[in-house]
Amino acid sequence: MTASFAQDTALDSLRQRWLEAVAAELPAALELRREVHRDPRLSGAEEPTAQAVERALGIPLERVAETGRIGRVGPATGPSVLLRAELDALPVREATGAAYASTTGSMHACGHDVHLAALVAVVRAARALPLPLGLVPLLQPREETYPSGAQNVVRSRALSRYAVSAAVGAHVHPTVPPGTVATGAGVVNAAADEIEIVLRGRGGHGAYPHHASDPVAAIAHIVLGLPELMRRTVSPMQPSTLSVGHLQAGERSANVLPGEARLLATLRTTTHADRQQFQEQVRHFVARQADSYGLEGEVVVTAGEPMLSNDPLLVGHMDAWLERCGIEPTEPMRSLGADDFSFFGEVVPSVMAFVGVQVDGHAQPPPLHHPEFLPTDDAVERVATAFVCGYLAAVERQEG
Repeated sequence: MTASFAQDTALDSLRQRWLEAVAAELPAALELRREVHRDPRLSGAEEPTAQAVERALGIPLERVAETGRIGRVGPATGPSVLLRAELDALPVREATGAAYASTTGSMHACGHDVHLAALVAVVRAARALPLPLGLVPLLQPREETYPSGAQNVVRSRALSRYAVSAAVGAHVHPTVPPGTVATGAGVVNAAADEIEIVLRGRGGHGAYPHHASDPVAAIAHIVLGLPELMRRTVSPMQPSTLSVGHLQAGERSANVLPGEARLLATLRTTTHADRQQFQEQVRHFVARQADSYGLEGEVVVTAGEPMLSNDPLLVGHMDAWLERCGIEPTEPMRSLGADDFSFFGEVVPSVMAFVGVQVDGHAQPPPLHHPEFLPTDDAVERVATAFVCGYLAAVERQEG
């Protein structure tokens, strides 16, 4: 018997025992899901959620990134595999009609309650198993807002302290067919940055525009010019986009020319070179437009998440384990969305798996962040299975 065959047999036996133990943990995990969903907490205020999940896990955890938690089960030393679940909810008023619906004006409209419950089932099931590598559960805060919780975890050096050699994320997604999981090697989410542009001039009376330096026309030309700037900067073969989400100039008056105008935009890119080059081109473009109108222009770029890129070796191993579990790996779910799980991928090999789900009463599930997005309970088991497969894939990658 070759060493690789023996390892594969041992891991497959571990998979079967683990999933059987997960099944026994599901009733309690579903109750936790309802508890967390009923009382959602926004980014930065997740402490009650973290405490509830910590109690359910029943293992020692260390505080990280303010309201987050991190711990370890399995071998106390040596490499480990991080499994991430997010703590925060969204400022969305729930409209699901569920018996455990939130009534606070906030909602777990992105499935984080499912991820937390699945992680608890996986970790509790693993406690009595002979894990070959450490398993590090991370309850991560502030996935939905800045400052990024994942970035804070990385900066805390927690990954080094826990000897993390790979990171696994699993996220429910309504566009992935139910019963399937999408992985895909390479970039699956974009880098996300916010751009603020401010034009300052000299206000005046609408009847005497020649006595003013009106920023309104200039900001309008910039809004219309930004897509053209993207077209002339980034290859059409590289997915990217810039969208203006906020535009403001002056007060509600028809005959007062304002002295200032501003816009806020989100930039999404899929290569580091495009990200840097487009930001530089925006600065040049705004400076020239402002100068041509006799204005001062300012550009402030707030760096967000880097690109989320799945490690090819992890993806290959994980897809094979998913198939053994009767789950079909489907086409990669690539988008210009963003997830701060990408910060982990800059430090260790990582994989983000998108898990197909159903929503009762909807032939076509509502999108993420929608007030009616509520995956059915079987999503907890599906996400848990994806976590187990990701862990086993990381073991194979580590041991070669």
